[in-house]
Amino acid sequence: MSHTYKVIELVGSSPISSDEAVKNAIAEANKSLLHLRWFQVIETRGHLEEGLIAHWQVTVKVGFTLDSNA
Repeated sequence: MSHTYKVIELVGSSPISSDEAVKNAIAEANKSLLHLRWFQVIETRGHLEEGLIAHWQVTVKVGFTLDSNA
């Protein structure tokens, strides 16, 4: 069986961690997309306040299979 995938790029954010930023992005995508299959972290960056990490932003590519019934 072969599959066709669609890939989208998302940016998740979190004041807690980069992992949490990834989880936030995927959780939001999961609300409106079906058949999420994989993700790839493309970029990690953050915002500093007074020399401390205040916020994380993570760019991820998320792949999902296309619905064969469409």
